[in-house]
Amino acid sequence: MMPRTDDQLLLPVNLWFMWASLVVALALNLLPLGRMAWRPDLLAVALAFWAVHQPRRVGVGVGFCFGLVMDVHHGALLGQHALAYTLLTFFAISLHRRLTWFTTPAQALQVLPIFLLMHLVILLVRLATGDVFPGWGLLAAPLFEALLWPLVSLLLLAPQRRAPDPDANRPL
Repeated sequence: MMPRTDDQLLLPVNLWFMWASLVVALALNLLPLGRMAWRPDLLAVALAFWAVHQPRRVGVGVGFCFGLVMDVHHGALLGQHALAYTLLTFFAISLHRRLTWFTTPAQALQVLPIFLLMHLVILLVRLATGDVFPGWGLLAAPLFEALLWPLVSLLLLAPQRRAPDPDANRPL
């Protein structure tokens, strides 16, 4: 196991920032960029990140609600994204204690199977309802999401990072 190199204490998360980041990720997913199978799901990355770092606040219910919003937006079978996001948040919560011991690039490798499972569930539901196979470019989306994990971690943990304190009398 690779120990984390940045053993910096983090401030408590600001709830407004956490929910705003999820809403911004949802808004970015709702942009009319066309349906490209290789495009990463930014909401899934944000949901997985907050499920790992704040499992008591972002849970399976939050993933289900955001999944229903995505289903309505895509005009997809109601529950397709809800099921996928529910599984995503469940597995992210179940791995959250282990993931925090790894460095950020190693965390990206650990969450890659979760993103693959999410896209596989969406694909299987689409194929079961008679939709066409979107192509092998679908395999690129989980890879892009895993590659985005270090950047998302850097951006979303930035407000929690404690500034270096020059006071010599305070150990923390």
